[in-house]
Amino acid sequence: MDIDKELEKIFDDPLLSDITAKEAGLFDIPQDMKDVIGRKQADYVAQRKPCEDFYKYAEGFKKVHSDLKAGKRSLVRIAKTVNLKEGHYYIVSGQMVFLEKILESYEGTNHAIDGRTRCIYENGQESDILLQTLRKSVMGDGYGVTELDSEMERSFFRHGTSNGEDIVTGYIYVLRSLSKAPEISCKKDLYKIGFSTNRVEDRIAYAENEPTYLMAPVEIVASYKVMNLNSHKFEDIIHKVLKSVQMNINVYDANGVEHQPREWFVVPFGIIEIIIQRILDGTIVNYLYNPKLQCLEKQIKQNSSKYDTQGMNILTLRIRQILFNEIVGGTKTVERREIKQTTLNRYTYIDPADGKRYLRRFDALRFIVGQGGHGGDNVLVSVVDTTYADGIVEFHLGEILDIRREDGMALL
Repeated sequence: MDIDKELEKIFDDPLLSDITAKEAGLFDIPQDMKDVIGRKQADYVAQRKPCEDFYKYAEGFKKVHSDLKAGKRSLVRIAKTVNLKEGHYYIVSGQMVFLEKILESYEGTNHAIDGRTRCIYENGQESDILLQTLRKSVMGDGYGVTELDSEMERSFFRHGTSNGEDIVTGYIYVLRSLSKAPEISCKKDLYKIGFSTNRVEDRIAYAENEPTYLMAPVEIVASYKVMNLNSHKFEDIIHKVLKSVQMNINVYDANGVEHQPREWFVVPFGIIEIIIQRILDGTIVNYLYNPKLQCLEKQIKQNSSKYDTQGMNILTLRIRQILFNEIVGGTKTVERREIKQTTLNRYTYIDPADGKRYLRRFDALRFIVGQGGHGGDNVLVSVVDTTYADGIVEFHLGEILDIRREDGMALL
């Protein structure tokens, strides 16, 4: 079958000769779809390909992963104002990327510096992805990887030196269970982290009789004498940081009474060491544990938005995560909403002076990811213009004023 001839017959059909402009419009591609097609065509050259000299980078990826698991590096969310740098590592969709070089540099859209790059991926591929495309991907669902924390290596557990005025308040200990129960022995990296005012050896002398030790002998992996540390404060912090990897298990004592120990966590020992160090030097408030990537994630927290919204008329809208990422990345510049009977008063109002209906004007839109009353990632964007056509109100988006994650952390 000749496809071209068949299509020609269809379009030469007399039934199609007198269609109206409105009917013909059914074959038009919407502008937002054209934009997407254009972006895909413009970026086709950034397809990944095998990296022929990957052997030069393989050890670097292994070392960074090792540093992350040892707590010598951590993850950090990238803010909109942060520029990506050559020689740095990033995480995109769960995969590590090394920005080896920025091959060219020019001013792109929104006056942002853009250009082709050479990026090496840990799976042995590379691409010449645009710098701003990479940045948007990192901002969307990725992280930056911090530089090696050499200061942490030099000062590790330096707190053990007393100045004569410090008070020894007890011992932090890390234990490994010697239980033969399958549900316990099968767990790799299972540790109990606790605090004792007595010697650890005395504290665990009868571990096999105590539910808190899973009714089994334990092995001391590490213990640290500490000064001026409140035991309850320590336990609260540990539980907060490692809540996502806390082991849930029911244990029965010699009398058959059920207990639920809460100080056992599935986490690499190297991470535990760094967490304890950061508790003692006060920097743990800036970190959370990322169980998926098995490393610490640095939190850049601000108490409140630095943008003052007082006196502003703000409309709050719910959107999907993919659209949120496009707004933050700068690829989505218009938000379209259909005016229905149920939303008529939300987007319009009747002026009592003339009885006519007008569009409501908003200074900014706050987009929140998700549905219902649950909080999510949200971004505040200024509105530069509002237009209306065929039952659709269009909000033309301008500057991003504030970005917040679900946990309240400000990213801008």
